[in-house]
Amino acid sequence: MAAFEMYSGILSRKWGSAVKTMKALAFCVCCLSLAILATPANAQMGMRQRSLPSGVFNPVVGSGAAYDVQPASGPKTNIEYTIVGKESVDGKDGFWMEWTTTAGGMGEMVMKVLIIPGSTSAQKVIMQMAGRPPMEMPMQMGHAGGNATAPSDIRNLAEDVGTESITTPAGTFSCEHYKMKDGSGDTWVSSKVPPFGLVKNQGKDSSMVLTKVITDAKDKIVGTPQPFNPMGMMQPPPQQ
Repeated sequence: MAAFEMYSGILSRKWGSAVKTMKALAFCVCCLSLAILATPANAQMGMRQRSLPSGVFNPVVGSGAAYDVQPASGPKTNIEYTIVGKESVDGKDGFWMEWTTTAGGMGEMVMKVLIIPGSTSAQKVIMQMAGRPPMEMPMQMGHAGGNATAPSDIRNLAEDVGTESITTPAGTFSCEHYKMKDGSGDTWVSSKVPPFGLVKNQGKDSSMVLTKVITDAKDKIVGTPQPFNPMGMMQPPPQQ
């Protein structure tokens, strides 16, 4: 980050607001990644992968859930996961998982990945920032395709210690309480909460709490995805 800030300082004298836009973009991607890294799957696997939350994955088009993610230090992040489409991939059912957050003063940011249940990685990754066209990210980008893994099954990572009633801003749910085998945290799962079943996660350095169950999810990506173009992202967004 120090090198990035120094380089940005040099460029800002030449390009001014364009560099500010790129720095805000980096912050947005960072915030989205941190929200994903706060999940129990990443407590298990460390920062080498940016997985979707662990749970019992049950993708149903139109369903989803919203969460508050609170790190040990820093601001709370609101993130929403929804299933917005279905597509055949090599004869297998793939599902478009979309997650949305707002960070960095750039408005709403949407990331959409095509996932085959049971697969180890996403098949496609599309990102859209507020006021800009959507972009299909190169699969080799570290924080996108290659490391955007499918959700892990909590039953393979943790021990079920019984049924508990958990109350969140979204309501009260009867949950299975799972303790991570590596001691990294606890997760409460309910079949009433798509697409992961995740109601609450309490890790050593962060927490994640359900705020809303979504039953009418729609795709928030607007327009035809374009190839990733970092120079195009330096242009100011079009005026409304």
